[in-house]
Amino acid sequence: MSTGLFKKTLRIFLKSNFSITKRQKSNFQIVSQWFKWLVPGLFVKRWLLLSAAGVLLSSLGLAIWTGMTPIFYILQTVREFLGWLTTIVPKYISGPIIILAGLLLIFLGQNRSLKTITQVLMPEGDEKLVDRLLTHRRLNKGPKIVAIGGGTGLSNLLRGLKGYSANITAIVTVADDGGSSGRLRREIGVLPPGDIRNCLAALANEEKLLTELFQYRFRAGDGLVGHSFGNLFLTAMSEVTGDLERAVTASSKVLAIQGQVLPATLTDVHLWADLADGRRIEGESNITEAGGKIVKIGCTPEHPPALPKVLQAIEEADYIIIGPGSLYTSVIPNLLVPEIAGAILLRTANAIASRNIPSIYVCNIMTQPGETTGYSVADHICAIDVACGQRLFDTVLVQGKSPSAQALIKYAQEDSHPVFLDREAVKILGRKILLTNVMYEDEQTGFVRHDSMMLSEVLFQWYSQI
Repeated sequence: MSTGLFKKTLRIFLKSNFSITKRQKSNFQIVSQWFKWLVPGLFVKRWLLLSAAGVLLSSLGLAIWTGMTPIFYILQTVREFLGWLTTIVPKYISGPIIILAGLLLIFLGQNRSLKTITQVLMPEGDEKLVDRLLTHRRLNKGPKIVAIGGGTGLSNLLRGLKGYSANITAIVTVADDGGSSGRLRREIGVLPPGDIRNCLAALANEEKLLTELFQYRFRAGDGLVGHSFGNLFLTAMSEVTGDLERAVTASSKVLAIQGQVLPATLTDVHLWADLADGRRIEGESNITEAGGKIVKIGCTPEHPPALPKVLQAIEEADYIIIGPGSLYTSVIPNLLVPEIAGAILLRTANAIASRNIPSIYVCNIMTQPGETTGYSVADHICAIDVACGQRLFDTVLVQGKSPSAQALIKYAQEDSHPVFLDREAVKILGRKILLTNVMYEDEQTGFVRHDSMMLSEVLFQWYSQI
């Protein structure tokens, strides 16, 4: 009988035959926690058996070494004692009592040992050690995911993905030139750390506290006003370690993040966009503010080299997710690195002949003024295809349910509307449509975004069916 079936039977028996008190519940929870140690995959049972075999072999070696004299007298003494005991208490009573006593000693010894280890490793005591180990094993067996994007869209996605796999690689754009990141880029010459900061916070175990710390912006101080702590932290790490890649790696170890965050390139990249009215806009922050229709986007230098670790992550990926995020300033800048687009194409093309490597684009819920005004789902897909010159994904995830009237009015005032699903145009582009409801709407502010947990669940359900 499996441990899971035994626990289920015990739970049903207790519920149906007794009015369970708090003490009984506590005892049952203790028993349940102990049975978790027998779950396959923790490698506990095999090591216990190995320890028992070691004790047996050591005893056998001692017996051989000493000519079996001590073993003989010990066994003779034990035999005489057991013979005397059975004359007082029948063997069908004394036998089970001694077995239970032995098991009790084993239980107490192991329980105290594990409690001691738990107090050292997890002094906060808000989670059982076995639960942490089970979660660790499950996440480490998760698929190798590559998520490509930037801005709040990618960090929001990562917040949910980390509950399904520890093998996550976030590839982040380094084209940002606005706000605190832009100031640090101009004044110190470092690559913009803002999007990387958000992703590191999202993948950290202590996400809530770390997010508050990394997002904290100084309100006073000469030169500090407007800077976020996370940006200054990564900038300092870049200065100490030598470049942004080493800074992110070192920060990941310090923050104990789940997965890895990688800049798309270490080259100082600047975006430019040609608008329908003939203007060419330089700089990521200026593109959105220009307010025109983008007909072409590119970067300077034209062919920035990809980070080798990025190409390795794509080559080893089981699952590739593009977006969500600002189409022209968060998603496409990563794909303007030719080696990244080429690696994705090679990975998905090889999958046709061997194992299917699913790739999906998570389309935005709302259009973004200055970037995608009036865009449909097919327009988003075409923009990525044109920028890359090739088809990188086979499925697009689209939000099915529209926001509330309150949210629609709020967004309409900013010239933003739900992204229209033009099914026929998407099918002509050769894409499958994953229509679902993964939207979170703040009832007070009317703010709309993807729900990180719901989005991750849908993405993994789709992945498991491929």
